[in-house]
Amino acid sequence: MRVLGVDPGLTRCGIGVVEGVAGRRLTMAGVGVIRTPAEADVPERLVLIERGLEEWLDEHQPEAVAVERVFSQHNVRTVMGTAQASAVAMLCAARRGLPVALHTPSEVKAAVTGSGRAEKAQVGAMVTRLLGLSATPKPADAADALALAVCHIWRGPAQNRLQQAVAARQADAASRAHHSQHRRKGTVR
Repeated sequence: MRVLGVDPGLTRCGIGVVEGVAGRRLTMAGVGVIRTPAEADVPERLVLIERGLEEWLDEHQPEAVAVERVFSQHNVRTVMGTAQASAVAMLCAARRGLPVALHTPSEVKAAVTGSGRAEKAQVGAMVTRLLGLSATPKPADAADALALAVCHIWRGPAQNRLQQAVAARQADAASRAHHSQHRRKGTVR
């Protein structure tokens, strides 16, 4: 499986491509950062991120895209920029019919380091070790993007099966409730 990890941001959008399967050695196929000028208008910056993501998607042909789930911060402006960059990544993937998975920062940290409260330096060190790299990717956004891809390879398939099972159970319960309601009214066919 080849996964493109995206650590969204308006100024620096981390990108990392990891290949492999759970339980086996993973390899890095590419890592980098899409940068946009802080003085540019937001719509222009989003176009630059979209172009950069499209280049990565063309070059690496991933089978899935893993994006960091935006979480609430105190700085609304930062959250907005992160959410906008995240939406661009999801749009680029969806346009190609690629599955998109959202992983929370604590989920990624737990998958890579064993602790959902790990510091950025710990995540970078584990990504370096897990992928057999000679140095930790810089800036931290790049290492975080690789961590997202690793997390998805390790947790994605199981998480997808769990979500499918939950959805099937909910649909089954809704169907039973619907039939039960109609039985009481005497309208079951």
